[in-house]
Amino acid sequence: MLIWPWQLRKRGILGMNRRNIRYISRYNPRHLYPLVDNKLKTKLLAQKAGITTPGLIATINSQHDVKRLGEIIADVSGFAIKPAKGSGGKGILVMRRDESGVLVKTSGSTVSMASIERHVSNILAGLYSLGGTPDTVIIEELIEFDPALSDFSFDGVPDIRVIVCRGYPVMAMMRLSTRSSDGKANLHQGAVGVGIDIATGRALKAVQGGEPVTHHPDTGVELASLCIPDWQQLLVLAARCYDETGLGYLGTDMVIDHRYGPMLLELNARPGLSIQVANGFGLLPRLEVIDRLADADVLKPAEQRVALSQQWFCC
Repeated sequence: MLIWPWQLRKRGILGMNRRNIRYISRYNPRHLYPLVDNKLKTKLLAQKAGITTPGLIATINSQHDVKRLGEIIADVSGFAIKPAKGSGGKGILVMRRDESGVLVKTSGSTVSMASIERHVSNILAGLYSLGGTPDTVIIEELIEFDPALSDFSFDGVPDIRVIVCRGYPVMAMMRLSTRSSDGKANLHQGAVGVGIDIATGRALKAVQGGEPVTHHPDTGVELASLCIPDWQQLLVLAARCYDETGLGYLGTDMVIDHRYGPMLLELNARPGLSIQVANGFGLLPRLEVIDRLADADVLKPAEQRVALSQQWFCC
């Protein structure tokens, strides 16, 4: 269906050009980008600030260290291998050991140590990094996501994207992996996006491939029943990411671990716009509320900023 530009403006849809000029360029000093473009730097910054992240098992910085991989993961029951400078979920390999100790992917297929070593070498060479530059390999503990969310995702960990402007959460969605997304919570690869009410943490609507859906395509669960545990704590952690990075327009990617509660996965200084499709309304009216705030409002504690966002942006 053709939608005219005036219709998008009426719905408050934020377009890419306005996002880039009015929000990213205005609120995100370029010298701070490395804090979020490098997942290892983000992790270390978050840990120093007391923001929970998945446990770091090891890092690999050179091809010479690849031979240590077998030793590093010898006694680890499950782990995730990530490129420090990757984006869009590219290059992430999630592995578990089955009952016989064999390494398997979330799909159940086995992977040899030689294959894992090749994957690590490709990460180091920059195959998945921004700009193709040489990279660092991060090996993390696996997330054990909350059982309350188990029926909402297929062979993968559901994550929550929260857009934070000047320290105020303005819009959120949960991304649910599917069979077609190969267990990855990536909307462009076929994951389901569920718009989330800032005030309550409950589902508003859901889309897959830009089309409305009411049930998860693989598990069959009704998506309207989704309610995110520890929602208040998650929003406070997301809001605090502004305080720690100084970046005024952020996409914070969070997960709910059943042992540790909300955890920060990564940050994005150039968050995409599909969150508007998942929610069914535009970002612009909410961002304009934040634009009008005085500097003193931005300096309020994260808990107070979250409470105000929930008051202003409830659905």
